[in-house]
Amino acid sequence: MKKLKFALESYTQVKREIQPLIEEHYKAIALHKDVIKLNPDWKQYARYDSMNALRVYTARSDGELVGYFVVVISKSLHYQDHLFATNDIIYLSPKHRKGTAGIRLIKFVEEQVKAEGITLLVINTKAHAPFDAILERNGFELTERVYSKLLKDK
Repeated sequence: MKKLKFALESYTQVKREIQPLIEEHYKAIALHKDVIKLNPDWKQYARYDSMNALRVYTARSDGELVGYFVVVISKSLHYQDHLFATNDIIYLSPKHRKGTAGIRLIKFVEEQVKAEGITLLVINTKAHAPFDAILERNGFELTERVYSKLLKDK
């Protein structure tokens, strides 16, 4: 297997190319698919991008997009002197998850946002598909638990 190449790419550069991976990601991980259908708000992504608040980090194998780590950059509402990078979505195609590929993607993004002066990188994981051990081994702390309740019927 070829070594993955990581990069920061613009939203407009990858929008069309990322869509099949987002669908693959949704099928693999989403809950309540019978009620909550995949329907990305591409206009909102474009708005965030135009405000320089969106970062799309990519993983490529021989030029093919095989993964992504998308973060939203914002001032903290509680700590206005700090910028936070909050994970929107993170995904690596299953056939590229061998070895340290996922860790390398996370470390790449960590280095990139740190170089921008970001104070805190926040990554959320799904309770039914966690990768907490990987995060903890790489210096991340469990800081919150999030609960959700489906309120809309089919």
